[in-house]
Amino acid sequence: MTTHCDHKNLLLLAARPDKLRCRHCHLTLTADELGNSHCPECFEATGKRRYAFEPVAAPVDQAARYRCEDCGIFIETDG
Repeated sequence: MTTHCDHKNLLLLAARPDKLRCRHCHLTLTADELGNSHCPECFEATGKRRYAFEPVAAPVDQAARYRCEDCGIFIETDG
């Protein structure tokens, strides 16, 4: 994809947060998305409120990600 933008108006995107994975259906959510609630996927599929989650850490060597506010392209640097 070719663009004529100079990408001078960049916005640094926040690092991906650690997530929680449901031990039953393996749905992954951030702690903010989950809150103090049960797994929404398990509840919708089975009607059971399951609270068993395991942490899934974000990659340590995450690359910095930027988005050009002028053209919308995403730019990722090496980690």
